[in-house]
Amino acid sequence: MADLKMKKLKTKRYKCLDCGNEFQGIGKRVVCPSCQSENVEESN
Repeated sequence: MADLKMKKLKTKRYKCLDCGNEFQGIGKRVVCPSCQSENVEESN
């Protein structure tokens, strides 16, 4: 059996501009997990 090493994924913090939910996401097309809105912005 091969020994696989997993790299830690770099997630970013996002805030939904529709419902105000703050969450972590990854990828090019981030969607709010609460309301499924794509109206999100990267937060600090």
